[in-house]
Amino acid sequence: MAVEVASEKLAEDIVMLDLRGLAPFTDYFVIMSGNSARQLEALEEDITDAMKEAGVRRFHREGTPASGWILLDFSDIIVHIFGPEERDYFELERLWARAPQVVRIL
Repeated sequence: MAVEVASEKLAEDIVMLDLRGLAPFTDYFVIMSGNSARQLEALEEDITDAMKEAGVRRFHREGTPASGWILLDFSDIIVHIFGPEERDYFELERLWARAPQVVRIL
């Protein structure tokens, strides 16, 4: 659902990594980029609302649109919303390179 909403809201370079068997704290990462603080905020709101409507509770949130990084923790799935520079800096796909890509939308 997070991938679908991100795609509908024009997030860029959306990737879903399967962390089952690699990380004890979650099953999936969904990583995406937005081009402005406003888009990051909109992605956060829309993904959170869609997950809530589906009955999926958000347990934690970190970051801010102004910082260029937002983390949304839904327990089994963690969503990372990045600005382009912050995504290049953190390189989550490289850090979790052993995780299979379930979905990639460029």
